[in-house]
Amino acid sequence: MPPEGRTIRLTIAYDGADYAGWQVQPDEVTIQSEIERALYLATKERVTIHGSGRTDAGVHALGQVASFRTLNPIPVENLQRAVNRLLPPAIRIVGVAEAPAEFHARFSARGKRYEYRIWRELICPPHLARYVYTHPYPLDVPAMIAAAPLFLGEHDYSSFSAADAKDALGHSKVRRIWISEMVEEGPLVIYRVEGSGFLKHMVRNLVGTLIEVGRGNLSAEGLLDLLAKPQRARAGNTVPGRGLYLVRVDY
Repeated sequence: MPPEGRTIRLTIAYDGADYAGWQVQPDEVTIQSEIERALYLATKERVTIHGSGRTDAGVHALGQVASFRTLNPIPVENLQRAVNRLLPPAIRIVGVAEAPAEFHARFSARGKRYEYRIWRELICPPHLARYVYTHPYPLDVPAMIAAAPLFLGEHDYSSFSAADAKDALGHSKVRRIWISEMVEEGPLVIYRVEGSGFLKHMVRNLVGTLIEVGRGNLSAEGLLDLLAKPQRARAGNTVPGRGLYLVRVDY
């Protein structure tokens, strides 16, 4: 028997600088809690939205996806307008659509694309400071560009995963990456990565490891060894969340 109501798919953009991440947390303002609050005010119905994944405190999104079920018959265009009026300016619903009953923003996802932005000059313009990682210190950027494709393929990415409460469940940390590139655009160095899924802090740790390559502390052979023989302590540090963007989710 099919579930009652409708499945709604939201595409969401947000400036995460002032939020404690995506997921609802006690005594914290999060992206999820703000959207659920706005949905309740718009529909008078309490719903739980399911995101394609969690983004951490300070992380931004251009195309996060969430889904929820509702009994409310409001047209999706009206829902989008109503919710955007009720949300703070830092969060926008950029797309709303009805989806098949079985659609789930997390479990239906086939891939995600992220981008990380590093500002290389000593002085970062104030209007960019919350949206890039400022790193004006010496780096061999060509070496970083050459090393980025080494992350391609299907591997156990444990070396680039933060400890997670779910680790006790023994879930696989094997993922597949099909785009991994670093480019230089003026004072910005941008890392773009796309894959089947990502572990906790994985993109930020991949970037931190590429920075170690740029510092001369890690060779290409050492990076490949981290993929072959996972050891988190030998990989790079976790770079700040403010430079990270969830660009899109593919289904």
